[in-house]
Amino acid sequence: MDQKYLFEPIPCDKFDILTKEELIVLLKGEEKLRIAFQKENEELKRQRDYLQQKTFLIENQFVTIKNKIFGKSSEKSPKTGTENISRETETQTQTQKIPKTKVQLPSLRYPNAPLIERDIEMVELPSCNCCGHQMEDSGMTEDSEYLTVIPRQFFVVRQKRHKYRCGKCHGDIKTAPGLPRVTPGGAYSDEMIIDVAMSKFCDLIPMERYCSMAARSGVKGLPPHSLIQTTHALADFVRGAYDKLKDEITSAKVLHADETPHRMLEGDEKSNWYLWGFSTDTACYFETHNTRSGDVASSILKESQCEYLVSDVFSGYNKSVSDTNKFRNENSSPLPPIKNCYCNSHARRKFKEAEMNLSKDANFYIEAYKEIYRLEAESKERPFEEKMTFRREMEKYFDSMKKKANSGEDFFPNKSSMGKAINYFLKNYEGLTLFLQNPHLPIDNNQQEALLRNPVIGRKTWFGTHSKRGALTGSIFHSLVESCKLNKVNPRDFFKDLVMALLQGKPPFTPSKYKKMDWKGVPGS
Repeated sequence: MDQKYLFEPIPCDKFDILTKEELIVLLKGEEKLRIAFQKENEELKRQRDYLQQKTFLIENQFVTIKNKIFGKSSEKSPKTGTENISRETETQTQTQKIPKTKVQLPSLRYPNAPLIERDIEMVELPSCNCCGHQMEDSGMTEDSEYLTVIPRQFFVVRQKRHKYRCGKCHGDIKTAPGLPRVTPGGAYSDEMIIDVAMSKFCDLIPMERYCSMAARSGVKGLPPHSLIQTTHALADFVRGAYDKLKDEITSAKVLHADETPHRMLEGDEKSNWYLWGFSTDTACYFETHNTRSGDVASSILKESQCEYLVSDVFSGYNKSVSDTNKFRNENSSPLPPIKNCYCNSHARRKFKEAEMNLSKDANFYIEAYKEIYRLEAESKERPFEEKMTFRREMEKYFDSMKKKANSGEDFFPNKSSMGKAINYFLKNYEGLTLFLQNPHLPIDNNQQEALLRNPVIGRKTWFGTHSKRGALTGSIFHSLVESCKLNKVNPRDFFKDLVMALLQGKPPFTPSKYKKMDWKGVPGS
């Protein structure tokens, strides 16, 4: 690049006759030239660094997209063969021969399935091969078992309510009262309404497919829209149990929270809605809203006794915690301020993404997290009182990660996957390590993310909801079904007994309460 001189060049032999003032002018000109060249050099360096960073970022994005399309979905690291020496005992146990377990009979493997005994006899008694005499039943049997299934059957029930008359004056007729039902006078029984709702919201079967399955069983022409209306009726009927779930989550000290997009196909100006989920160890509660604003979480937290909110690092949750703490302070609440407890799975996932982008520097953090999660898994197998021992052992791994991240040994552009992972870890370090101080706090928010799995799969199956009414029905059923799973309760049994109890005038109950009942409907201890 050509550079024009700021003054006319002076021949070398003229320097001897230059005055002091002329030399000063000459030196100032050279200084200006040097500064100009320095600025240009710095600008070129900045452009070079920008292009290198841009190239690095594009390569990272390419590898990330490639891994998402063609890579494995699991985040588990492959076994390297360089396991910790402290696991020698575990390795020795694994090398020992594990005796093969005897295959159980179906009656032992499935003890809750009804057992039907079937005798197989010969129509004509056989003859003895030795003497030819006719043989007789010895009373002994050779037993074998197999599992079978009776295909779904549909029945039409004709209900005849008898009418009674007065044989003396013939002035009055009375009809036997009908049995109480979810939809009195409706075309579908309570059993079928429950089956329809559970098929959709528990087994995630679209209503059109349910009708096709019924047609293959001999009932053709079931209207999907009519069956959807029955789910709305059942949701209204069990609404009391849904409301009690909210009472359960608002009374907990540790609360999980997460949200996922929900498509509103029609019925509202906004098509981008969100399904908000809140949960404890025994209860799950969903609400559907047309916003992702933190005000949704604030409305829940302000009614709650929550002291710790377990979530990802989403600004909406930070806002809701800040608003709730301000609300408690202004109202002189005896409750302590809520603290954010962040999910370590998200932090580990970012290092895993950096590793997939061919960054070997991420291995240190991934190995540290591997040991942390190993200790967490071991702590779950021990008595609760010993949990803090394992938490204290985890501290050294967090300290080593923080020390390495702050050391600045390696430079990573802020927009690179490794730079983002380190910044995420350091910025949220306090929330990520808060669980080390309290054994009741979880290491991550995987529980709530797992509870969102079924609604997300359902969203992909039926694409969204057609009305606000449908969104509310989905929230009610997903809340109760996922709460059943948390309590290891069969959702179909729960809804059958819940409907029976409500028809008998008993108060509604949640899956956690249902688990403690000796049933029939009597609360346990």
